[in-house]
Amino acid sequence: MSMPVSAETLRLHLDYTTWASQRLLDQAATLSREELTRDFKTADSSVLGTLAHIFGADRVWLQRLEGNPRNTILDPEDRDLARLQKAWPVVLQRWKERAASMTDEQAAANVSFRDMKGNSYEMPLWQVLLHVVNHGTHHRGMVSGFLRSMGHTPPQLDLIAYYRTLALAERTAAS
Repeated sequence: MSMPVSAETLRLHLDYTTWASQRLLDQAATLSREELTRDFKTADSSVLGTLAHIFGADRVWLQRLEGNPRNTILDPEDRDLARLQKAWPVVLQRWKERAASMTDEQAAANVSFRDMKGNSYEMPLWQVLLHVVNHGTHHRGMVSGFLRSMGHTPPQLDLIAYYRTLALAERTAAS
């Protein structure tokens, strides 16, 4: 399969996932403890549980690519908003640093890793990166739904909103 996206596009989408996750993390900081932990009967239960899941997956995939795989997605202390506010931006920054000098050839190259069950896989790096972004988008959408059901207006997280934010920043910088 040929690579349908460039390394630059992958960097842009990693930047998007950082932007969107931070916006949702900032909104979560305005919620009460009861709102953060309200059980919505989903796999990750709550706003906090779902945010922790996204963080854990972002970290798991990064560590797989760094050759330092984890045995679990989350540690017990990861289900804490203060911990997420501190640790998640660090993980997202490591993703951005990893991608900063990535070439199209590197993005198209296969990476090997093991899942948490020990199964071996090999796939192009670009597929892993798009999966990480898509996975985060899916679960951020769930959190947005949780927020709405509690009477909150979630932050705008659509990719097009990110593109518009970038365009506005470019126009402002040019003037």
